[in-house]
Amino acid sequence: MLMKLSKIGMKKSIKKDNLKFHNIKIKGMNLQMKNTGLLRRIGSMLYDILLILALMIIVTYAFIGARSGESVEPDDNFIYQVTLVLVIYFFFVGFWVRSGRTLGMQSWRLQLVDNNGQRPNLTAATVRFFSALISWLPFGLGFLWQLWDKNKLTWHDRISKTKIIYHPKEKI
Repeated sequence: MLMKLSKIGMKKSIKKDNLKFHNIKIKGMNLQMKNTGLLRRIGSMLYDILLILALMIIVTYAFIGARSGESVEPDDNFIYQVTLVLVIYFFFVGFWVRSGRTLGMQSWRLQLVDNNGQRPNLTAATVRFFSALISWLPFGLGFLWQLWDKNKLTWHDRISKTKIIYHPKEKI
């Protein structure tokens, strides 16, 4: 059972099968979570991309309406470009700061935490957002780095001092 993870506190970390697990205490219950793998991250990103595309369509309709039905060309409208970037920024950073996870992350049972096991603050979330963009630049190498990292961390995990942990479903 995945509970609201907004008030989490790290107790200790242990290693099992070469993966780092984190014992987290929530409302008196001890939960065991581990750093997430690349495929879960990608699944979460795909969900979030669909939501972001929907938001971008809504913003585009607003710009078309403001231009009396005239189409909006992204390459010649700086305000439109900035607005789209801000929508993406506020989507990710807003969710990370508020609940520690986006809707895509929630679906994949992922949680973003800082090194103390708490939700990231605004500064950490902003650093994570911009460093994630840098992780994409060299053909996604910053994300693929997780495959070689001993703690399964990406470049932006390390830069922002945050990590995404996975809470496996409890077996009944």
